[in-house]
Amino acid sequence: MCNLTLISVVDDDDSVRESLQCLIRSFGFAVEVFASAEEFLTSDHLRDTRCLILDVRMPGMNGIELQRRLVASHREIPVIFITAHGGGAARSQALRDGAVAYLLKPFTEEALLGAIHAAFTSPVAAQSQQPETVTVSQAVQEAVENNFKARK
Repeated sequence: MCNLTLISVVDDDDSVRESLQCLIRSFGFAVEVFASAEEFLTSDHLRDTRCLILDVRMPGMNGIELQRRLVASHREIPVIFITAHGGGAARSQALRDGAVAYLLKPFTEEALLGAIHAAFTSPVAAQSQQPETVTVSQAVQEAVENNFKARK
């Protein structure tokens, strides 16, 4: 695995996955994309994921269910939800369950970068870091902060 912090994207829409993959790479992160929650859960990238961008509505297991499953299995990964459906109840539930952001599609690059910044500075991010990744994560956090400031 490379030394870049891994962000995983789970969305059933091909075009969203492709565009987010390019955008997140341009921010300086490693990125893996998955078409379903089940695909993510069975991947080799689950353990290395440091931030998870999840669509709320997907066939099969939805994003809220995936977030709950990760929490129940003690996998503390900061979650950013993305959705085309504003649903106040889903948003409230996601944030109550620990999501760091809930973005409505279409969202701006700045909104996503701000959410990623929040994910890497959240208490969940600190809990999810393995000892050997702390130095790399601190460097990435500084890079995110600098990138965020430069885009303002």
